[in-house]
Amino acid sequence: MNYISGQLSSLGIITLILFIIYGCSEPAPSGEHDVSIREHVEWLTSDELEGRLAGSAGEATAANYIADQFLQHGLIPAGDEGTYFQQFVLEGPIPQAMQMENHIARNVVAKIEGRGESDEVIVIGAHYDSQGRGGMISMETGDERVIHPGADDNASGTAGLLWLAGYFSDNTPDKDMIFVAFSGEEMGLLGSGFFVEQMEIEPENVLAMINFDMIGRMEGNELTIFGTGTAEQWNDILQDIDSDSLNITRTPAGTGASDHASFYEAGIPVLHYHTGTHTDYHRSSDTANKINYAGIEKVMNHASILIELLDQMNRDELTFHESTDPRESTFDFEGPTLGVTPDYSFSGTGFRVSAVREGEPAEQAGMQAGDVIVRMGGIEIEDIYDYMESLGEFRRGDELTIIVNRDGEEVELDVQF
Repeated sequence: MNYISGQLSSLGIITLILFIIYGCSEPAPSGEHDVSIREHVEWLTSDELEGRLAGSAGEATAANYIADQFLQHGLIPAGDEGTYFQQFVLEGPIPQAMQMENHIARNVVAKIEGRGESDEVIVIGAHYDSQGRGGMISMETGDERVIHPGADDNASGTAGLLWLAGYFSDNTPDKDMIFVAFSGEEMGLLGSGFFVEQMEIEPENVLAMINFDMIGRMEGNELTIFGTGTAEQWNDILQDIDSDSLNITRTPAGTGASDHASFYEAGIPVLHYHTGTHTDYHRSSDTANKINYAGIEKVMNHASILIELLDQMNRDELTFHESTDPRESTFDFEGPTLGVTPDYSFSGTGFRVSAVREGEPAEQAGMQAGDVIVRMGGIEIEDIYDYMESLGEFRRGDELTIIVNRDGEEVELDVQF
């Protein structure tokens, strides 16, 4: 069953195109199931792809590679007109600002047909686009435009997606499984939003969506799983899985800055696997040599068990639950910003910074990655929500003192927005 509508050429044509691309040039890594996660990450982060910016030639080349892997694993095309590709037009403020508006991007969509008769499906996804040569979606602010390889963000998740495609092609599930490599995530979840809008299958027949974004920098066996509040049964299900020595932090929210949020907004239970942000986030230094490949394998082992458990369930056993903190609605404002990236896996008191953007107020004040903001002016900061709300109290040009915890010591920083 084809879940996506659209226009593209037939499977025979795309198979011929893939043969021409890969058969007449230096071979890409083999599509056999023993292809290592490392090879996928290294190929996707090669300079030839120029950072896989949505709508670019590098993104199209990456899409062809992913489709080739799906083809060699025996997955059925589930994109437009019998192909693996679902095209969409880049629209919105970020594509416009990056001069990419009206460019064509593409999701890569494939299916494994289950052995059973259920109408329910499981969606497994990861975005494969990255930041290209930087610009407004980069943490680097210099005039020079350099390739952002996007090894962790998100060649790591894409490699995991391909691993799972191979695993379930060898271990046929009872339910249909849809595998989607999304584009346009870095420009505002554009690909996943389009996918959800165009689904012919009803949202209530999607048992769950499992998302992999930034799973390549595991430290100390730390893993965060977001979305555990989007179904009443998630915590019980996760409790039943052997953690393989993983130290798992469960975060209830189904919203967030990755593709699972598009499915959550459609009333679908979601989970997002994530090993944490770091100082290379959205920088040209996010390279393949820094990836913890053994860590990705641990994530995949956990996820494969989870998905196998889901495969034996039905929607009556997985009840959607709205998890959004009501304060999240206050995040949309026109106030100033510090220029920092939050550590979404942090569960302590305060707002921990995972990266500091060059040339922004935080860097100019001496803020560092790892600092935990506990006070902004006279406002106590207990968590990310307090931080976001506090920004709405200030205007550009305001001066204030921010107190951070740094290595157990309180440090005062004088900031001007």
